[in-house]
Amino acid sequence: MDRINQLISIYQKLNHFGKHLNLNLVSYLEGEIEYELTISKEHLATPKAAHGGVVAAMMDGVLGVAALTISAKDLKLVSTVEFKINYLSPAFFGDVLIGKGKVIKQGKRIMVCEGEIFEKTSNRLIAKAIGTFNAYPYQKAGIEDLNANWDFR
Repeated sequence: MDRINQLISIYQKLNHFGKHLNLNLVSYLEGEIEYELTISKEHLATPKAAHGGVVAAMMDGVLGVAALTISAKDLKLVSTVEFKINYLSPAFFGDVLIGKGKVIKQGKRIMVCEGEIFEKTSNRLIAKAIGTFNAYPYQKAGIEDLNANWDFR
């Protein structure tokens, strides 16, 4: 397994928060990703609209995993330095959200990414964001063995 696939696979197994939100990594290429999330009752802040924190958490994943597809080549993970999000439309119960992220600038340690989240059926734009990410050695995250069995179910 190449480095990118290996680290993304490990990240998917270790990312309990993403599992809790029911984020689904649909696809990734070097520098680009797509996530999907169906808004369920656990995501709601009102009887029909999702909490903005759910959209922000999804966006953090969209931007961060896009950065990870670049940093993984050097066996590095990424952490969020900052991101700015614009909420453009509410996400409603039952909406299927698609998040697309891509790296727009890459340095040795710092990457800038942009992302969009939209509703799948109507193509309604929910949010746009730009963020900065720091690449760091995977060992700093407490991962000592890349070949360990990371099955936490």
